[in-house]
Amino acid sequence: MLMSVYDILIMNNHSDKIKGIHMKKTKEQHNERKKEIMEKCFECYAENGLTGTGIKALAAACNCTTGNLYCYFKNIDELILESTAYCMTKVEDDFMEKAPTDPKDVLRFIEEVPYWTAKKHGKKYRLMYQVYTLPKYIEYGKKFFEGVNERYTEYAKQLEPKIGIPHTVITPLIFIFVRACVHYAMFEDEYYLKTQMEVLKQAVALFADKYRREGFDGGDA
Repeated sequence: MLMSVYDILIMNNHSDKIKGIHMKKTKEQHNERKKEIMEKCFECYAENGLTGTGIKALAAACNCTTGNLYCYFKNIDELILESTAYCMTKVEDDFMEKAPTDPKDVLRFIEEVPYWTAKKHGKKYRLMYQVYTLPKYIEYGKKFFEGVNERYTEYAKQLEPKIGIPHTVITPLIFIFVRACVHYAMFEDEYYLKTQMEVLKQAVALFADKYRREGFDGGDA
């Protein structure tokens, strides 16, 4: 039985849709695998250092061949830079998941998070600074921290209605807090951490009281 032109067009259209779904699924699988590889490689570098980690060690950590790694990255430099940016952005997200939910919760956040992030992310912070202070990676570091500035501003906007302080005030407080946390995570400098945290506690209390008395409604600033 001969097929009509209409039937052929319908079949071709159906075939194209199946191909499109398959391509989309394949791309999604590729992206998910790439994320997994970036996390494994970053962890491997964080554990052993940049100079102490070769391509074979990375492949072993990812449970793949060295050739497979080059299916996702042009070279080792690209692998290092993309892995660092991706994994440190995830660290920021972890950080903000513990963000205070109201003014009273700020104290819990300030006292708990520095020790939590030092234990969970200390090696990652060390690696990040090791990467971005290398002369050939400095420009990439600048771009990464430009993104950090934007993300912290967005975090501050999310916190504004929760703690009753304008995001323009919260943003620099976040920078002070994160800097102190990272310093402690890298060097375990208890004195530095406690002095910074004490100032932050007082600053948040003063600002919260100030804007409460002024009738500030988070989100209007």
